[in-house]
Amino acid sequence: MAGRPREFDRDLALVKARDAFWERGYEGVSMADLVQVMGIASARIYAAFGSKENLFREAIALYEADEGGFAERALAQPAPARAAIEAMLRDAVLAYTRAGAPQGCMVVSAATNYSSGNDAINAWLAGHRRARTDSIIERLRRAAQEGELKADADVAALGDCYAVLLHGISVQARDGIGSARLLAMIAPAMRALDDALAD
Repeated sequence: MAGRPREFDRDLALVKARDAFWERGYEGVSMADLVQVMGIASARIYAAFGSKENLFREAIALYEADEGGFAERALAQPAPARAAIEAMLRDAVLAYTRAGAPQGCMVVSAATNYSSGNDAINAWLAGHRRARTDSIIERLRRAAQEGELKADADVAALGDCYAVLLHGISVQARDGIGSARLLAMIAPAMRALDDALAD
C-alpha cells in the first residue's frame, strides 16, 4: 500500500528557507518566520529537517551548490590564474547584485552578530570563509609553481587581498552599491596581481 504523500515540496520549502536566511541571517529568522515563509507547520519543519540549525546548514549547502558556487567554478577553470581571479570577482559582482534575489553573499551576510548560544554556527560559517580564502591562495600557489608568477610573489598576501575584496563586494552589494560601480573596481584591483606576474 502506498504511503501517505508528503503535504509539501521539500525542495521548494528549502529554497524559501534559504532566501529567508540569506536576507536576514541565522539569528534574524525565527521558527515563526520559517513557518510563514515555508508555508508549513513547525512540526513538519522539524520532521523534515530535524532542527533550525540543520535546516540552515542545508540552506547553505544549497546556496553553495548554486548561486554561491561561482568562486569554486572560476578557480577550477584551466585558464591562467589572472583570468580565474578576474572571473571570480566579476562573477561575485553579478551574483551579489542579482535582481530578485537577496543581495550579497549568504555565507558572509548570515554571519553578523551571533549570541553565544550559536557559537557553533558562527564557527562553521567562519570555516567556510577561511576555506574560500585558502582556495584562492592555493590557486595562486599553483600559478607560482607553474611559472605564471614571479619567484618572489607573496601568494598568501595576494590570496588574502582577493579574499578580503571578495567579502567586501558582498558588503558593498548589501549596502546598495550597484553592479556597474562594483565591476569598475575590478581593473584597479587586478593590478596587484599584474605586478606579480612573471615576465
